[in-house]
Amino acid sequence: MLGMSTLRPQELPCMLHCFDLHLHTYYSSDGCASPEAMIAAAKKRGLSGVAVTDHNTCDAVKHLQRAGLIREDGAAVNGFLIIPGVEISTADGHLLCLGTTLPDMKGSPAIEVVAAIHDRGGIAIAPHPFDSFRAGIREEVLDQLSLDALETFNAAVTMKSFNKKAAEYAAHRGIAATSSSDAHHASAAGLCSTAYELTELSLKALLAAVPHGGKRTENYLSFAESMKKNCGNWFRIFNPAPKPLA
Repeated sequence: MLGMSTLRPQELPCMLHCFDLHLHTYYSSDGCASPEAMIAAAKKRGLSGVAVTDHNTCDAVKHLQRAGLIREDGAAVNGFLIIPGVEISTADGHLLCLGTTLPDMKGSPAIEVVAAIHDRGGIAIAPHPFDSFRAGIREEVLDQLSLDALETFNAAVTMKSFNKKAAEYAAHRGIAATSSSDAHHASAAGLCSTAYELTELSLKALLAAVPHGGKRTENYLSFAESMKKNCGNWFRIFNPAPKPLA
């Protein structure tokens, strides 16, 4: 038929889309900005999407679903893709779940959390690994995990050597690498990103691309941003708090 495309899926045109795959809203106790503020900041930096990964809660995801900014079919909204997720404090350290939500699994073994993520169709990424000051997962545990990617650059890492060690480990195991801001303030959202060639801007396309690796943009938090993050962490009582979800 005239005008009908004959391109096979692998021949469909791709576009480069940049994502910050690790950031926090004020639904995290140490977060200082609303989901909408984080999204606006990432858009201003030219990103195509972000992953909302609050500590041990999916309330921000529920918030954004109710606001119509996360669609059930995984399609982007107004040209911007918000990836549902959560950062779980496992018994072995922090672990990112992207692409789905989880029940409360705080304190569960990391290997069980990875299995739960995969059972729900999500992907598992170890953030700031080796950073013993920020609950990074130790190498002997990482060796046991079926990870989809490793966060080899974290803008807020305690020491730069931890990022270097993460990159070396990912290369040794052949695991895809990501770069993320780990932002807790809107001013840092999108400071780091990982870009992927996608045939469409959708959750399905992104989750399929992450394990194959992307192009990383790596920037450390400035001194001022680091101080803001530390103050938000140590003086949580002063952080803005969202209204509880019904």
